[in-house]
Amino acid sequence: MALTAEVKDELARVAVSKTTVRAAELATILRFAGGLHLISNRIAVECEVDSPNIARRVRKDLAELYGVRSEVAVIGGSGARKANQYLVRVLEGGETLARQTGLMDARRRPVRGLPNRLTTGSREELAAVWRGAFLAHGSLTDPGRSAALEVTCPGNEAAMALVGAAGRLKIAAKAREVRGVHRVVLRDGESIGAMLGVMGATQSLTDWEELRQRREVRATANRLVNFDDANLRRSAQAAVAACARVERALEILGDDIPEHLRYAGQLRLAHRDASLDELGHHADPPMTKDAVAGRIRRLLAMADKRASDLGVPGTDANLPPELQDV
Repeated sequence: MALTAEVKDELARVAVSKTTVRAAELATILRFAGGLHLISNRIAVECEVDSPNIARRVRKDLAELYGVRSEVAVIGGSGARKANQYLVRVLEGGETLARQTGLMDARRRPVRGLPNRLTTGSREELAAVWRGAFLAHGSLTDPGRSAALEVTCPGNEAAMALVGAAGRLKIAAKAREVRGVHRVVLRDGESIGAMLGVMGATQSLTDWEELRQRREVRATANRLVNFDDANLRRSAQAAVAACARVERALEILGDDIPEHLRYAGQLRLAHRDASLDELGHHADPPMTKDAVAGRIRRLLAMADKRASDLGVPGTDANLPPELQDV
């Protein structure tokens, strides 16, 4: 939640000079954070936001763009929602504002998605639509496996309109419904970063990317450690299996073993934890690891053939079950 609050705080301070861009952001906030209500037979426009900075931005735009006065009320946190909410309401001139912002059509019917002029506007206006949607009901989670930039939408039509706006910005977003709640979600790290930049959260983007890189480096390091551990375990198991088979081979062959093969087997037993390369260095004269491996392989093959001829268990007879396939 701290990350989301930081992004919203930065977006609430983004300076916008173009009237059409400010209007696109305001209309989206009003659509995603509130709606139209009938109070004393008059249409009121309301929106509920979770930051005083956003509430001030909304009231400023209402006054400067449409010349309407608004009132704000603080709703104390309760239950699962502990933080205060800020309700901005326009009662006087609410119907006119609803028409001007595109929240209501000419037949006095509420617009179900977003006004068409917003989702087909310029790149700046499309960015403002997403900025407004995030300010209204957005969230950002830490980078990682479950990283997501998400906006809760008032309905399926609004969700599809937001997906369309993202598509026009060349950013992939998906709409999904979970337990009756419609959301638009970005999960790819590159898409999340691109959207933060487009909305104007440049500092949050920098912080998020740094955190993402640190997480990736840590994850890579963990994978390498686990990989090394697995390799060490496999090497240790292979050495144990080799020693057990060599012991059985010497047992089966007795004195009837070529000296160079006996020497390789004894070298293996004398240095049980050593790699083949290290065994070669221990040999006198030194041998390559391929030469050591070849001699041990021939020793085991000779013993297995002798065991088969005698009808006795071969070199794998003494292996514990977990090492049978090593």
